[in-house]
Amino acid sequence: MERMEGYLEGQCLIAMPQMGDTRFERAVVFLCAHSAEGAMGIIVNKPARNISFVDLLTQLNVIDEENAIRLPESARNVPVHNGGPVETGRGFVLHTSDFMLKEATLVTGNDVCLTATVEILRAIANGHGPSQALLALGYAGWAPGQLEQEISNNGWLHCEADHDLLFNGDLEAKYQRAIQKLGIDPLLLSSAAGHA
Repeated sequence: MERMEGYLEGQCLIAMPQMGDTRFERAVVFLCAHSAEGAMGIIVNKPARNISFVDLLTQLNVIDEENAIRLPESARNVPVHNGGPVETGRGFVLHTSDFMLKEATLVTGNDVCLTATVEILRAIANGHGPSQALLALGYAGWAPGQLEQEISNNGWLHCEADHDLLFNGDLEAKYQRAIQKLGIDPLLLSSAAGHA
C-alpha cells in the first residue's frame, strides 16, 4: 500500500519536549490513518494503569477466570496501553500483518495493522493471533488539517515506524529511540517554530 503524498500514515509522531498537552507529553504515536479527512493514531509508549490483558479478557467474557491460567504465554504478555484520549473505553489491537480479519482489519504502512473486534482477542487468547500485538484503550484523533497545523506549530516530529519501536516492551526507551532515529539530540530541540 503506497502512502499518499504529504500524509504520514504508517509513520510515528514524536511529541516535542515542550508539548503543552500533558496527555501527549513524551508520546510516540503510530499513525494508523492520515488523509485530508483527518488523522487517527495509537500512542505506543504509555501504559494503561491498573489493568492487564488477562483482566480485559475476563471482563469481556473472552475467557473465564478459571481458564486464565491456561492462556498461552504470548497472550499473557500482550501489553495494554493508553492509546489516546478519544473513546478510552474502546479497545484497539495494533498488530503485525501476519493476522487479518476480513472486513475488520485496517492495513496501515510498515507491515502493521489495526483491528478493533473481540475476534482478535479470542484469537490471541487461543494462541492463533498475530506474532506481535499491543492492545490500546482509546486513540488519538485529529480533525481535517489539525495535525498539519500542530506540526507546523512545532508540536510534533515524525519518523519511520518499525516493529521494534512499536512492539518492544521497553516503553520508557521508545521516546528516546524515536528521536534517535532522526539523528537529533533532544536537548537541542527548540520550542520556537521556524518558517522560511
